[in-house]
Amino acid sequence: MDSPCVASCKLNLDKICMGCFRHIDEIVDWNKKSDQAHAEIFSLIEQRKISFANNAQAQTENAVLSAITQQEWQLAKQRIAKSKI
Repeated sequence: MDSPCVASCKLNLDKICMGCFRHIDEIVDWNKKSDQAHAEIFSLIEQRKISFANNAQAQTENAVLSAITQQEWQLAKQRIAKSKI
């Protein structure tokens, strides 16, 4: 399944990319995830888009955006590895 990435990676304070609306843990190892996992993530993306559009306070609170750092990427990979155990 194609990635929802739009090459505009900026994380809000909840670690949601404001380009594709995936959590960093959903971005890591995208190509290794099953079609079922992809479908679940796409459902979450749609929910996040609606929630974000309807919640002006969340937009203000999470306005601080940052690029994904190497440390964040590695921590996400570690969380995913631990969840598979």
